[in-house]
Parts: sequence; structure tokens; C-alpha cells
Amino acid sequence: MTTTPPRQRRSLSRRTLLLGGLGALAAIGVPTTVACTTVIPIPSTPDPTPSATNLAPSAVDLAPSATLTGHTGDVTSVAFSPDGKILATSANDDTVRLWDVADRDTVATLTGHTGSVTSVAFSPDGNLLATGSRDHSVKLWDVAGRKTVATLTGHTDSVLSVAFSLDGNLLATGGVDRVKLWDVASRQNVATFTGTVWSVAFSPDGKILAAGTLDSTVRLWDVATRRTFADLTGHTGSVLSVAFSPDGNLLATGDQDLSVKLWDMASRQNIADLTGHARSVNSVAFSPDGKILATGSLDHSVKLWDMASRQNIADLTGHTHWVSSVAFSPDGATLATGSRDDSVMLWPTR
Repeated sequence: MTTTPPRQRRSLSRRTLLLGGLGALAAIGVPTTVACTTVIPIPSTPDPTPSATNLAPSAVDLAPSATLTGHTGDVTSVAFSPDGKILATSANDDTVRLWDVADRDTVATLTGHTGSVTSVAFSPDGNLLATGSRDHSVKLWDVAGRKTVATLTGHTDSVLSVAFSLDGNLLATGGVDRVKLWDVASRQNVATFTGTVWSVAFSPDGKILAAGTLDSTVRLWDVATRRTFADLTGHTGSVLSVAFSPDGNLLATGDQDLSVKLWDMASRQNIADLTGHARSVNSVAFSPDGKILATGSLDHSVKLWDMASRQNIADLTGHTHWVSSVAFSPDGATLATGSRDDSVMLWPTR
């Protein structure tokens, strides 16, 4: 298949990108313009083929520092351990790989799912890894022992997203059939919400569970009462990814309408639309300090957005197929991206 032709790269140090920010971009003569603002589903109608004209001319191109290969199927999800030493990746080859981030080597391959593994998430203490699969199950793995410690059943269709609450007491699992809340200690299902969702995320304070849905809404549940208290509307396609900012003030959502929306959580209003991707936005992730938002797309690219100005400040091009998942390391120095080209790329972000 055709891919976006490589563009001429501008020279810009990693330190300049984040520490110099937009001022540094202006200083080197790069024009800036204000933007108008886990298995990833295949759209029923193909998006237009990406072309060089779709790429934001104001953004600086960055190159990956490493490419991790070993999966034999689409990479669907990536997640760093809380200490940043391990990267977990899942794929359509039914496996999860654990990588030593420093050495760039696979240290373990976790097997046991009988279908594509769609999503991975570490518990806040790093002791557990949760994985969701198209085999309708969720597994909990002992990270140190590299073994399954529990299999959570109850979903009747593919599980597409998993997320731990910040205190580690709850696990949310979302998929084609419903959303479930699990008590991690007892492994018991404590709540069920109906509806098809692509992505779930807890607010940093653990009080809200957000879900991106098939019906183009972002649903917000009160974790304590187990009730829906708001539906955020405005997207025109399925909402494929949701992520809270570290302070909980913002919610970023990406969908099939090619846009990323930013929502103010106090007012529950859409305050900005980030446009520039040429195809569906599959994954969104905030940097640990909340200053940068990374977005991955079916257009094969990743974009970095400055949250203060809402500007696209960097394009990360290198994948040869759609980008399924993006995740920052805990120190914010590295971004991991997983793609349908079966690879994982690591990008320096400072």
C-alpha cells in the first residue's frame, strides 16, 4: 500500500523541543499557526489515503531512537511500568511482550490468551499487568513472576480497553458488549455499565470513569454511585480513545471524525478542537506534566500538541501503517508508539 512520502526534516534538538517550546520554534524560523482547536476498529468506510499535503507545515519532524520488533501481528497497545523500566506491548499475535526499556530487549513473552490481545495496563504499584483480549477475557499477570494470577470472565464479546484506578483498587474493562468494574483484591465484578466502548480511563482522583463509545458520545460515570452523570457530545464518529490530564482538569478524546477534542471537566464543555490528522485518531496520551498531548492516527503518524497554545509542535513519522497506541514514559522523556506494521517505536521527547 502507498505511504506518505518522507518530508525533509528540520534540525531541532530534543532539549529544544520541550524546554524551548514554541519560542524555540520561532527562533529557528519555523512558522507556527494556531490549530482550530487498544485493538483499533477498522472504519466501515475507508478514510482517504494520507498524503504530504495533509501534514501540518508548522510542525517539526522527529525521528525514533529505537524500533522494537518481535511481534508477528498488529501491535495494539503499549504501556510503561510506573518505574519506567519495562514496556508492555500487546498484539494480534495473541501475546504480550515485556521489554527492558534500557536494553531494548524482550525480557518475557506472556502467552495464554486465545485471541488478539487488545489492551495492556500496569497497576499503579507495578506489580500487576492487566490485559484485555478478543477472547472475551481479562487476565491479571504477576509482573515479577511473569505468570497469570487471575482470569476475569463475564464479557460476552471482545474486550478493547483496560484501566486501573490510581489507587489500584479498581480495574475498568470496556468492550463491544459493556463496561465492567472489578475489585482488584477480590477479583470480583462490582458494577456493569451497558454500551459498546472503545476506550476507558479513570480520572486521577478516581471519582470519574470516562468511556469513548460507539455512538459518538463520551460517557462519564460516577465511580462511587455507579451512575452516568454526563454525556459529552460533539464528535461525529465513534470515540476511539480517552485520556485525562494529570491534574484531572482536561479530558482529551480522539475519534473517527479525524479530530481531537479537549473538554473542561469543571464545565463539561468542549474548549478546543485539535485538527491536522488525515485519518481517524486512535490514541491520545498526556505527558506526565500535562504540557504535551500525543495523538496517534490511522494516517500512520503521531502528533505532539502544546497544551498551552493548542499548537501542533511535532510530527513523528516512521510507522508504515496506522498507529494504534501511544504512551509516555513516567519521566516524560520517551514516547512509545505501537502500530499495525507490527513494530513499536521509541521517540525522545526531550
